[in-house]
Amino acid sequence: MTQTLKHTSHPAFQGSKQLASHLQQMLVDLTDLHLQGKQLHWNVVGKNFRDTHLVLDEVVDAARGFADDIAERMRAVYAIPDGRAATVVAQSSLPDVTAYEIDTADTVDAIVASLYAVAGTARRIHDDVDAEDPTSADMLHAILERIEQLAWLIDSENRVANSGSPRQVRP
Repeated sequence: MTQTLKHTSHPAFQGSKQLASHLQQMLVDLTDLHLQGKQLHWNVVGKNFRDTHLVLDEVVDAARGFADDIAERMRAVYAIPDGRAATVVAQSSLPDVTAYEIDTADTVDAIVASLYAVAGTARRIHDDVDAEDPTSADMLHAILERIEQLAWLIDSENRVANSGSPRQVRP
């Protein structure tokens, strides 16, 4: 006869409901960014197609990797990640992207808007996350560093030197 033992752990840290909620929002937005990146990757057309097509794979790879990191961090602090399609649809803070062919310049604008939405989520939740769990906040730093870098790189495709908004800051 097999005896079933009740397992008990004594973690040094267990996340709060607020931490779980913040990390869940980050997970949802990163998951949506990955899906949007592939949608645009499959349907982009026009000048600089190849470069745009390839850079979208960089966005997808970053979003996938960061989403997995966040989900695994959630499990490490005893939170339950939810990456189901219905949850992503219901909770994403990213703007929608087209289901049809899209010109490269419009693709640039669309993915940059989504990258900045993800960065906005990371910045919005950062202080609360940092107050409770600096380790999770460090993950947000890495996400911000890469996502904002990708936004800058991709957005530069449509920029005109010394014009546009926001204005460039000179020291």
